[in-house]
Amino acid sequence: MWLLDQWAERHINDAQRKGEFDNLRGQGKPLLLDDDSHVPADLRAGYRLLKNAGCLPPELEQRKEAIALADLLKTVQRDSPEHQELSRRLVLLEVKLRQAGVNTDFLHGNYAQRLLNKITEE
Repeated sequence: MWLLDQWAERHINDAQRKGEFDNLRGQGKPLLLDDDSHVPADLRAGYRLLKNAGCLPPELEQRKEAIALADLLKTVQRDSPEHQELSRRLVLLEVKLRQAGVNTDFLHGNYAQRLLNKITEE
């Protein structure tokens, strides 16, 4: 066992002896763990820390922003300068998402139509 592991274990045992873990919310109930098997092992702790802090991974933040931009673009007239600026921002986000390995079909509405076609075929 590494020195840091021994130190942590000692502090946990001391806290247990002092009763610092008694009467905690959810005591005696099974833990509800997230399935993070799709996340690489070396990133799991960091992603869990970010999730507990209320943060999303950069790709998901960019995905949320891209969806918001796409929705905003639907409300702006095509010949407006604002439409051009929003379009440029959306294209840039789409490129970033693709570079990160994220599928961007959700921006073009193709997925819903393909799903509907698939359902009606069966």
